[in-house]
Amino acid sequence: MPVKIIAAGGLVTNENNELLMIFRRGKWDLPKGKLDKGETIEECAVREVEEETGIGNVELGKLIGLTFHEYFDRWINDDAIKETHWYEMKVKGSPTPTPQEEEHIEKIIWANDKAIKECLKNSYPNIEDIIAKYKNA
Repeated sequence: MPVKIIAAGGLVTNENNELLMIFRRGKWDLPKGKLDKGETIEECAVREVEEETGIGNVELGKLIGLTFHEYFDRWINDDAIKETHWYEMKVKGSPTPTPQEEEHIEKIIWANDKAIKECLKNSYPNIEDIIAKYKNA
């Protein structure tokens, strides 16, 4: 039985309605991370977005949905199933992001609809699904 890991992240848009996308381990992704002890899911989502992108003053919006994926977690040396809670988030202006290198984030962009489509050609099915859910909400 895989170990359950709870995580949270955000679909962050700027004032130009562009979506913040990160490039990590050869794929386009969205900022997210694991829940810390004593933290709410909402606090985790904002913290992870701010840590991974270097952008502050992120305004938390509504829950968009949950995704699930199985993988081998090298920290616990076991199979894991990650349950990620995705939130709508906004920032004022169009702040310049700073990739968190220790999380292997190489690049961060503000993507318009055309760029999002390009990024999703090299992404994960769960990311495609949650972006589609967000866009159709």
